[in-house]
Amino acid sequence: MKKVEDYIRSIPDFPEPGIIFRDVTSVLQDAEGLKLSIDEMVKLLDGVDFDVIAGAESRGFIFGMPIAYALGKPFVPVRKAGKLPCETVSQSYDLEYGQATIEIHKDAIKPGQKVVLVDDLIATGGTMEAAAKLVEQLGGEVVKMIFLIELAGLEGRKKLAKYDLASVVSYDGK
Repeated sequence: MKKVEDYIRSIPDFPEPGIIFRDVTSVLQDAEGLKLSIDEMVKLLDGVDFDVIAGAESRGFIFGMPIAYALGKPFVPVRKAGKLPCETVSQSYDLEYGQATIEIHKDAIKPGQKVVLVDDLIATGGTMEAAAKLVEQLGGEVVKMIFLIELAGLEGRKKLAKYDLASVVSYDGK
């Protein structure tokens, strides 16, 4: 029986020499790989009490939506700045070369709601830290963060140490 990592394509020296890019498109393009990935991410939520799933644009949508559907939970998109039509709250965070800003509708998370944050990959943890701040600003509680892939060498887990975090596959490098 295949494991999730069997479906993840590793591309050496991309985007620069010495980096191994972990590509999730190979997972998405294989029906068995996609199903296995979603099923394994759902298992990460066994025993977790939560009200809503929120996913970061864009691959957090890809994985978060079917998880929300499978578990009968609502889904909240965390979008890049300027993409949501109603009143929003925003949070900026640092990238390797610059900054980015994400937003969430002001009415997307109700005070006291327990939230699971989903993304395809955790690297430095910046995106999820910003998403967690948005949830908390609206009065929600982040009860779990789940990822398909963790790049442990980039130490995102340290940045997110105050949160319960789990990944399906972890790679030691960057």
